[in-house]
Amino acid sequence: MDTPRVSICLPTYNGAPDLERLLPALDRQRAPGGELALASGYAELLAVDSSSADTSVQLLRARSVQVEVIPKLHFRHGATRNRIAARARGEFLVFLSQDALPIGESFLLDLVRGFEDPRTAGICARILPHPDDDPLTQRTVLSQPEAGEQRQSFELSESDGLWTLPERRRLQLLAFNDVASAIRACVFEQIPFPDVAFGEDVAWAARALSAGWRLRFEPAAVVQHAHRYSPRKAFARYRVDASFRRQVLGQVVRPSLLSVARGISYEVREDLRFLARHPAPGRWRALAGSPLLRGAQVLGQYLGARSGA
Repeated sequence: MDTPRVSICLPTYNGAPDLERLLPALDRQRAPGGELALASGYAELLAVDSSSADTSVQLLRARSVQVEVIPKLHFRHGATRNRIAARARGEFLVFLSQDALPIGESFLLDLVRGFEDPRTAGICARILPHPDDDPLTQRTVLSQPEAGEQRQSFELSESDGLWTLPERRRLQLLAFNDVASAIRACVFEQIPFPDVAFGEDVAWAARALSAGWRLRFEPAAVVQHAHRYSPRKAFARYRVDASFRRQVLGQVVRPSLLSVARGISYEVREDLRFLARHPAPGRWRALAGSPLLRGAQVLGQYLGARSGA
């Protein structure tokens, strides 16, 4: 096959342990006829590495991956992904985080199947935690929309304007996550990722929907992906997210100290329910750590929302 159907776009940085799992999983992906997707030319793999200090680049080049190395300071979430896509030849661009692990040999096929609908511009995969993630991390991942089991499509009606919709509906429409997603290349040429510090996938979804395109969530395509946060890292992560949500989405996550108290109570209560339903090693430690972790998370949201004002 001279021209690949799918281009896998992979930004990397000090990801050698992740790549040692991810690259074999991509090698096992199948094309429509059953042959290996990468080996047959159905898919290609391209990467931009932000000057890793580990063996990431060597691992990529050992598999003949087309990898470009850029200075670490030049990395930006949207712009770097756009840089990879500019070299891609496929009809569909599959964006993956280096620490996302596709499950099964038909991940690529399941992910791009929705493009049979010509109005579909982008498709998201289902994201689940790893089996060995700690209980609080598992609960966090499983509580997100992208862990759902139901296939969904999202679009605006002719009479709807995205920013005039009720906040809850608007956020449902914008639940696009480029941890594991696919975008039609001809659409991406016209609507690339915005060059923003955070949330390039959500900002892209807003532009695509406003341009009349349809987005999909495909639960048959599954990756395992999770971040284990310490209280300090949770505070920083959720502060950035809340600031982005206020500035870009118009959502004030935690508008008052009362909402902070309610938020911590809710999160700890949900942790307790999850631990009761899913007994696992480490659950008592997780139970003891829940108030501190969720307190840092919710306080980060409160301060982030205020800084975005």
